Amino acid sequence: MIQCFTHQKMAQFIGAASLAGCFFLPFGANATTSEWVTSPGGMIRLVAAQPKEDGTIPATLEVKLNPGWKTYWREPGASGIPPQVTLDPKGGVELEKIGFPVPKTFDDGVVRYIGYDKPVAFPLTLKSLHGSGDVTIRASVFLGICEDICIPVQGELTLAIKQGGFDNPLDGARIDDAVAALPEAPSTDFAVTASRYDADKAMMHLSVRLPAADKDPEVFLAGPSGISFGKPEIQPAGDRALNAAVPVRLTGKDRELKGTPIVLTVRAQGRSMETTLAFD
Repeated sequence: MIQCFTHQKMAQFIGAASLAGCFFLPFGANATTSEWVTSPGGMIRLVAAQPKEDGTIPATLEVKLNPGWKTYWREPGASGIPPQVTLDPKGGVELEKIGFPVPKTFDDGVVRYIGYDKPVAFPLTLKSLHGSGDVTIRASVFLGICEDICIPVQGELTLAIKQGGFDNPLDGARIDDAVAALPEAPSTDFAVTASRYDADKAMMHLSVRLPAADKDPEVFLAGPSGISFGKPEIQPAGDRALNAAVPVRLTGKDRELKGTPIVLTVRAQGRSMETTLAFD
């Protein structure tokens, strides 16, 4: 059985982790990558390319997991924490977006959470705030990795990019592959056809057109802080569609989702689609 810390227990464990060596440690370096930093369950690093004309810096956070270890998606489930990246503003670079490849669900009947059990790369959209010139990216990364227990891990990653420097083609390919692994945008054959939130029953109802018939499609939902989701109940709706009912858990007095963006990701027939839902 996977035993994962709650958010409170994770916070309490951080201090002990720093003394026990659970924080990442340096391992090596490359020209357009940060040093690898290690923990008991794997390694992480940053990979970045030369800034584009508009100041955008393509990059990824690479997570190499040791066999048997897992890490979390943007909405981890009942326990665990999603990857968090914080940039030092003194570096003149800001983080605009983190991309998440489609995850999988882990459920042993006691604990259910959402994440990855293989090496994964999270595309980062970075932006240089000072136009041209050399760039130094200083990032603090915090995430959870899990084997029999879950360990909160933190790493300080630094990457220097010299203006007009050489982009390693292998690093560029890593970034391109990470972006290509992201869910696609809605299309005519893969999209949400209806969405409704029942505030009285705290239940979200979705209808999705699928690109092809699939016996085991998966639905994942993520919202802002204070909103979490239970296990989706999925029913086929013809050969190429599904209906899903998803329990919604809200903290506080407000029982509505009006104006709250909810990210929906669907996996079916080897494809994945992601869109943002908005409820009136």
